[in-house]
Formats: sequence, structure tokens, C-alpha cells
Amino acid sequence: MHQQTLPPLTPIISNWIKELIKKPELLETAIEEYGSPINIHNTLPFRENYKLYQEVFDEYGLDNLIFFARKANKCRNLVLEAKTLGMGIDTASYRELKEALESDLDCEKLVVTAAIKERKLIELAIQNGVLIILDNEDECKLTQQIAEEFNIKAQIGLRISGFNYRGSKLYSRFGFDIDGVFDFIAENFGKQKAFNSLKYQGLHFHLNGYSTEQRGAACLQSFELAKQLKTNGFETHFLDIGGGFLMNYLSDKDEWESFKETLQLAVKQKVAPITFQNDGLGYQIINNELHGELKTYPYFNEKPKQFFLREILNYKNGDSKTVADLAKQLKIQIRMEPGRSMLDQVGFTMAKVVFRKRDSQNNWLVGLEMNFTQMHSSSADFLLDPIVLNKEPQKNKEKCEVFFTGAYCLERDILLKRKISLDQLPQIGDLVIFPNTAGYMIHFFESEAHLFNLAANIWSQVEGYTLSKFINDDELSYPTVAV
Repeated sequence: MHQQTLPPLTPIISNWIKELIKKPELLETAIEEYGSPINIHNTLPFRENYKLYQEVFDEYGLDNLIFFARKANKCRNLVLEAKTLGMGIDTASYRELKEALESDLDCEKLVVTAAIKERKLIELAIQNGVLIILDNEDECKLTQQIAEEFNIKAQIGLRISGFNYRGSKLYSRFGFDIDGVFDFIAENFGKQKAFNSLKYQGLHFHLNGYSTEQRGAACLQSFELAKQLKTNGFETHFLDIGGGFLMNYLSDKDEWESFKETLQLAVKQKVAPITFQNDGLGYQIINNELHGELKTYPYFNEKPKQFFLREILNYKNGDSKTVADLAKQLKIQIRMEPGRSMLDQVGFTMAKVVFRKRDSQNNWLVGLEMNFTQMHSSSADFLLDPIVLNKEPQKNKEKCEVFFTGAYCLERDILLKRKISLDQLPQIGDLVIFPNTAGYMIHFFESEAHLFNLAANIWSQVEGYTLSKFINDDELSYPTVAV
């Protein structure tokens, strides 16, 4: 088997992180005070990401509202920052909505999109005039019942799915099928109808995957539905196109392509494994042939964020009218809820080296004081090179290849399945930084098994890009905070 050099995956690093890395004594102090691991955040990239999206809408002259998807990161300071920027907050639970309300955010800039909407969540939304996106008939019934009890009209939108794309329907377990939702609304909404306490305001969809064409097609079909509804007296004030807006993590396309190619060769056993136990991350060999696809986030993207949005808005119907054209013509506000891409460069995770050992296959295992749930989402692996801050750089450095492992008593607690090439073997007490983890990584699956504490979340306070101090997110209070 050919010994393959490990392909690097060099992450894009924001200036505020580069400046912080130059001050390892501050990072050491933070670990001593808050423990390991720790998540360090900064609001500057959040503002910059919002600005990129808002500039596109301004360029097209579109009425719009950008929500921050709170489920992507639980930090309170992001709610406060979103409020300052004039953003909305997309809430997916009772606590998320309660905190947003406590921040004194305009109720018209809040939305509830929770997959499960228990009674107390719906009650809180209705009492405060917060828009609820309803997913199914049972949710409509419960919302109607509560609205009747309070004698308040519930502000609602309907989530739709089942869009037709290239001859087949796009599947989602969420939402009303677009082919039947018109009849459902016409039969059930309005005076003397079953859901007469529900005030229809607009439509919402969220698509899996990262196709701008699919999103564009979904917009056009939603607009056609809106036209139909208008003929029956139902005005669609907004179309919410959800999230899933691509971002780019990596600085080099060639590295990304090389990694994918090398991984496939490793799975086919033509080169040495580059992942733990030769994990194919979605690829596998069946009957001596390679099958499957990479089940990670597409970490390199040439058209992220604002370019992704622009492609959706430029998508054309058969009459060569774009999504943007039709939105203006129909006077429909475009809404969106980016989570991950709004958090690009907003934070990183740092942990302390506890041990080094050789396993029975002669691999170096480097144990960190953290666990895999603290840096895990739906992706099969986190594909960015970490940064190791060596307390004592060795004079005669000797390159090594390592796997980083975590604190749970599980064989699967491998923090990165990818084998990492380092200039020297980390020493006990060295700090390891995993960059760009703020979005759908550090909080989404984090658990307290073994009674380990959850990781602390702190904010770097800056003037420009010069660090001054840290503030613990748990110590921030609503509605005011010193930022």
C-alpha cells in the first residue's frame, strides 16, 4: 500500500483570531479561569456577515427581513447583537423565544419555527403577537384552540414543501404539500371556518441540500401559490426562504479536491488510511467497487453567502422574470434565516492536551480535555486543520501524525476522524484550537454525560481587532449589556 502524504485542509482564519493567537498568555488565562474546553467568540464577523446579505437586498431594492437562526448558537450576546443590527430572531423552542422577548426585541421581528410546538410555546407566541410558522393540521388545531381561549388572533405562516423540480417532488418531512395547501387554506381559514382565529400572513420553506436552483424553483412555485391565494382573499405578505446558505471554510480549492481524491483512494486501500480506522466518511466498498458520497459539509465553496443569495434572486421563470422581479411585482417581502453562514468566523473552540499515547496500531493518540459532542453537528467529520499552540516549541522538530481523542468512555470519541499532520508532537498542557466552530458545531449536540460541565462561552472585547478582555456569555443580562 502506497504511503500517502496527508492532504492539508487549511482554514480561513479571521484577523481577530490571528491577533488572539499572538497572545497565548491570554488564552492560557482563559483556560485557567473557565476550564477546558472553551468557546471564544467575537461579534465583528457577525456584523460583517449580516452586512453582506443586507447589501444584496439593497442592491435589488427588495423588501426583506433577515432572521438569525438562534438554534445555530445559544449565546445570549448574539440576540443582543441581532437586535442592534435590526435583525429578527428565528426561535425553535420556548426558552429561545422567552430570551428573545426578554431582550426587548420587537415582537414583529420574532418568528417561531420549532419542529415541536408545545402548548406553552404557542401560548407565549400568541400572547406577544409573535408569528408562528405552522407545519401541519394538528398544529393549526392547537393554535386555534389557544387563540380562542385568549380571544386573540394568532399571527401565522404556513410551511410548505413537496416542490416540483426536474420532474420529481423534493421531499421533506416538514410542511404542507404545496399541491394540496391551497385547498387546505381555502377550506379552513377565514370567517366561520375551522381556523377563524388564525391570521394568515405568509409562506415559509426550508430545503435540504445546497442547490440555488431548487430554492429558485421553490420561490417561483410559492409565488404562484400566493397568486392563487390572493384570488380567494388571502394576502401573502412574505415568503421565507429558510436557511442553508453556503459558506466557505477553506482557503484552497486544490486542497479540498486532493483530500476527497485521497480519501477515496484510502477507502479503496490504494493508499494508507487518512482517517481513523479508514472511515470513509460516507464512501464504502461494496463488491470491490466504491459507493456512496462524502457525508460532510461541503467545506470549500466558490459562491458562498451573498453570492448564494444572489443566484436565488436571479433564478428565472419561463417568462425570464427573476425571483427578485416577481417579489417586487407581487409586493412580497423576502425573509431568510441563515444560521451557519451568519456565524462564519464568529468563534472557535480551544482545549487542553492531557495525554499522548501510541495505540496498538502504532497511531499517536492525543487526548484533549473535551468530548466529541462539543464539536459535532450533522457532518460526518469536521474537516479543518486545527492550530496547536506549543508551550515549548522543540528545537529539533520532528513531524508527526496524530488523532485527537476526547473524554467520553466511548471508542467513537474521536474528535477529528481525519489524521492530522503536525510539526511536532503536542506536549501536556499545550492548547489546541479548532477554528470556525460557532455555527451548528459547539452547541448543537453538546451533552453533559459523565457529569462533565458544558463548555464556557466567552466573548473577546475588542477595539478594531485589538483584544482587551473576555466576558462570560452566562453573565450577560437582558436587556442591556456592556459590549
